[in-house]
Amino acid sequence: MKFGPVPLAEAEGAVLAHSLRLPDGRLKKGTVLAAADIGRLRSAGETAVIAARLEPGDLGEDAAAQRLAQAIVPDPERAGLRLGRAATGRVNIHATAPGVIEVLADRIHALNALHPMITVATVPPWQRVADRTMVATVKIISYAVPGAALEAACLAGQSALRLCRVQAGRADLIQTDTDGTETGEKGQAVTAERLDRLGVGLGPVRVVPHRLEPLSEAIRASTADAILILTGSATSDLHDVAPAALRAAGGTIAHFGMPVDPGNLLFYGTLDARPVIGLPGCARSPALNGADWVLERLLCGVTVTSADIAAMGVGGLLKEIPVRGRLREA
Repeated sequence: MKFGPVPLAEAEGAVLAHSLRLPDGRLKKGTVLAAADIGRLRSAGETAVIAARLEPGDLGEDAAAQRLAQAIVPDPERAGLRLGRAATGRVNIHATAPGVIEVLADRIHALNALHPMITVATVPPWQRVADRTMVATVKIISYAVPGAALEAACLAGQSALRLCRVQAGRADLIQTDTDGTETGEKGQAVTAERLDRLGVGLGPVRVVPHRLEPLSEAIRASTADAILILTGSATSDLHDVAPAALRAAGGTIAHFGMPVDPGNLLFYGTLDARPVIGLPGCARSPALNGADWVLERLLCGVTVTSADIAAMGVGGLLKEIPVRGRLREA
C-alpha cells in the first residue's frame, strides 16, 4: 500500500485518508474516490489529496478483517461466538451464551507479531462472559494490508477462540456450623449471586455440623451437577474436615491451596465425575477471589489442573477486602 499526497489526476480508486469539508458537503475519510468525488474536489479548488493506494496483492481493510476473524473462529456456531460485520477495518466477536472464553494466547501473540497493521485484541483467557459480551476485536489499522501477511496471520491464529458454555444446571452449597449459630443465609445469597451470572441454579440452604460424618453424608446425598462446601472453620490442611469428608463420601481430592489471595484455602475434587469445590472463607463476600476462577471453569466443563492453579500466581494478588480479619498491612 502506498500512502501520501496524490494528485487528483491519479486519485481515482484511492482511499481518502482524511475527511474533507467541501462547499457541497463532507467527503468522509475512508471513501474510495470515484470520478464524481474527483470532480467535487476540483470544483472546491483542491489539486491533491492524502490517500492510500492499494498495490498488487493488497487486500482492503474490511475484507482483510473479515477473513482474519473467520480464521480465528472458523465455525462460529460450534465455537459459541458471533462475528460482526466488517466496518472501518474492524470485526467484533461476541459470545452467544454464558460461559468462559478459551483463548489460545500463543496463536494470538503470533499473529499480532507478523505485521504492525494486523491486530487482534481479546479478553483475558478464561474470562467469564454473558450472552452478547464482546470477547475479541479484529482491527486492520491501515486501509489495506499485504495479502501474504494476512494469510500468514490467518494461519497463525487458526481457531484461537471458543466459548466454553456452562455445563452445570444446578449446584448445591453445603455449609458447616461450629457453634450452632450459622443460618447459612449469607453464604447462600452470595453463592446464588455468583451462580446466577452463569445461569446455574442453587439448591436449598443446607447447614450441617462441622464434623466429618454429617458433612460426608450431606455430600453423598447431593444429586446436583456441582457441590460446593463452605465451612464454618477455615480448611487449613488437606486432611482437615472438609477434604476428609469428601474422601469419606467416595470422592477424590485433585488439589488443595492456591497462590491467589484472597482464595488461598481452596480445594477441589470430584465425586462421581461431578466437581466438588471447597470454598475459602472469602467466598462469603461478593468480591472477586481465587475461587471464582476455579468455580467458573469447572461449571463450564473445563478441566483445571494443579499446573493451572500454580499459573494463577502471576496476577493472583487481588484487591484487599475490608472484611479480612487480619489485613496484610496494618
